[in-house]
Amino acid sequence: MRIHYAHAAEVIMRKIAANAVRQPANLSIDSKLMKEAKGLDVNVSRAAEAGIAEAVSAEKTRLWKLENRATMEAWNEYVEKHGVPLKEHRQF
Repeated sequence: MRIHYAHAAEVIMRKIAANAVRQPANLSIDSKLMKEAKGLDVNVSRAAEAGIAEAVSAEKTRLWKLENRATMEAWNEYVEKHGVPLKEHRQF
């Protein structure tokens, strides 16, 4: 049994609060993409916010894996050598 970073496998749905305090930002976006988004009635601000939230989450996950790599490798090595602790008590 190996640890596969279960937290990263979960689908994280981040609700962006409608009443959150918003900060104006200047963004450079491909003009064709912007035109298409406007034509499809996409809320560009919310789409950008969702994309930024996803990028932040991905970076936090990457950093967590980097910071905890040694521990995860040590645990996986232990399990490979000794087996799963308390395996005899598992119900599955």
